[in-house]
Amino acid sequence: MGELSSGTAARLLEPDRIPEQQAGPTVAADASGWKVDAALLLVEDDSGDALLVEEMLADSELDSSLTWCKTLAEARRFLETCRIPVCVLLDLHLPDVHGLDAVSQLVGSAPDAAVIVLTGLAESETGLSAVAHGAQDYLVKGRIDPETLGRAVRYALQRKHAERSTAAMRTSRLIAQENARLERALLPIPLLLDESFGVAARYEAGRAHGLLSGDFYDVVQTADGVVHAVIGDVSGHGAAEAALGVCLRVAWRTAVLTGVTQLEKIALLEAILVAERSDPHVFATVTMLVFPPGRDRVLVARAGHPGLLLRSGPDVTWVEPAVGMALGVLPGAGRWVVTELELAPGSELVLFTDGLFEGRTGPRSRLGEEGLLAMARRHAALEPRAFVDALVAEATGSASPYGGLADDVAVLHLGWRADS
Repeated sequence: MGELSSGTAARLLEPDRIPEQQAGPTVAADASGWKVDAALLLVEDDSGDALLVEEMLADSELDSSLTWCKTLAEARRFLETCRIPVCVLLDLHLPDVHGLDAVSQLVGSAPDAAVIVLTGLAESETGLSAVAHGAQDYLVKGRIDPETLGRAVRYALQRKHAERSTAAMRTSRLIAQENARLERALLPIPLLLDESFGVAARYEAGRAHGLLSGDFYDVVQTADGVVHAVIGDVSGHGAAEAALGVCLRVAWRTAVLTGVTQLEKIALLEAILVAERSDPHVFATVTMLVFPPGRDRVLVARAGHPGLLLRSGPDVTWVEPAVGMALGVLPGAGRWVVTELELAPGSELVLFTDGLFEGRTGPRSRLGEEGLLAMARRHAALEPRAFVDALVAEATGSASPYGGLADDVAVLHLGWRADS
């Protein structure tokens, strides 16, 4: 066939004329026909076939310009710079690639492009194979008409959009499943030998769609009747921080079961944090408690973590045992101590991460420690589970008009049962 006429060539864009970026892949009808907000790219080395395709597009309901490339290399350069969805009309016999390799290479280099393969009359089986290799459709050159071509372009774009949406949903489900596994590792079932010790725990995501943070806790009772507890908060949010929180919690439980002392456990957790963190600015705060079986005292070791609430009957007080440096701030320089607190019969302790009191209660105000203490005193008559739920609910509610909780929240309510 002859060269393209001057009138036809004027309607074909050269590869260096890239369409402007548009909002997305839409196909809409108007008075002038079907407007496709996507680039149409023809990859065909035969100028006669290119002319036929261009004329059929002009006679179709589509209202979109066409870019013509003679080789796959030219097409790939065009696709690298195009910023809107693309429908590629691909011939399988090109100077630089032949057969199904053309489909594989194009799909590999431009996975978001919709691909329609153009085959000869005797290549229908090849067309089916092309679809199996990633193309959205195939057309036989000798049987194409304007209506068929226009419909194929619209359907190919919609199929590619559906494929991308399905892939994104599948990825979201996999991420949610992984997040759930990490959360289960962060928030374990307390390991208690009997019912003499009561634990009420609560975790609440503080961000819309946020499933993960570095908040963690654990409770373990050893064979000698001693109850050990920890609550911690890794700075930052996301899977990396959550995974680091899991490492610290598992390391803490292992250290408890092997008889490591409180101060040795803090040093061990800092060493693990420094070794495992992906960013040298990541740090963690921790509070560790040891409840001897005598039930009259608790041993507290704190590394940068907030204070705790002491419940004694109807009274609630804020307790600030001695605190050392947060883990990982200056590795090796931290100095921590163990503080002994006396416990009256029936006394209970409430530990939490700072997300519980850092939520906003106004444009320029936060709940703060004093606000949390006042809130706790209002709910002092509640049983442990109801008390924890009330704290989280009121903190969340007061922060809701101002964007919700600023951070994730973990709360741990601990104490010997009076009836055991």
